Amino acid sequence: MEAFVYSFKSQMMSLSNAPYNGGVFRANGFFFMQVHKNYNGDYKRDCFEFAQANGLKNFVGFMTAANIRKVLSTAEFGNVKAYVTAGITNPAIAGNNPPQFLGKTINIALVIEEGLTLGAMVNAIMTATEAKTYALLNLGYNATGTTSDGIGVFAFRGEQEWAGTATELGMHIARAVRKAIKESLKKWEMTKSPL
Repeated sequence: MEAFVYSFKSQMMSLSNAPYNGGVFRANGFFFMQVHKNYNGDYKRDCFEFAQANGLKNFVGFMTAANIRKVLSTAEFGNVKAYVTAGITNPAIAGNNPPQFLGKTINIALVIEEGLTLGAMVNAIMTATEAKTYALLNLGYNATGTTSDGIGVFAFRGEQEWAGTATELGMHIARAVRKAIKESLKKWEMTKSPL
């Protein structure tokens, strides 16, 4: 099974909508796990079994049908590193009726080497989501995301309260996300085949 696994040097706080260990969690790392484009399995069980088989204790897990080896992209600005896997066969506009689910999604994992409050981590997710939407529109996609996007923010517990677009941290988050999404979607466009 194709996958990308990233281990932290020391445990970090996590805030995510990941299918495996999502929510607020103390994480030793994260993984992106590739599934079949028609995947309809038990995602909790499958992520658990993958983690167990690979000795990944206290990891946060994301899933995608995109070819991880081909589309994984990273970008780094300041103390922020973005890891992105992107495919957009199921583009969606927030508030519109969703399209048929086709398995390709956008996963964003942000590793922030700073000490943040939980509120700042929520702010980071907001900034990253705005950056994702801008990147999609700038690339010509009439979409704000896909129907199954995943995002996770990983940081140390600390006192920094803000990560919005007016802050230096927010600028670094947005630039990293925009760059990584752009690169990942360009890779995906080169590898996709008609359904």
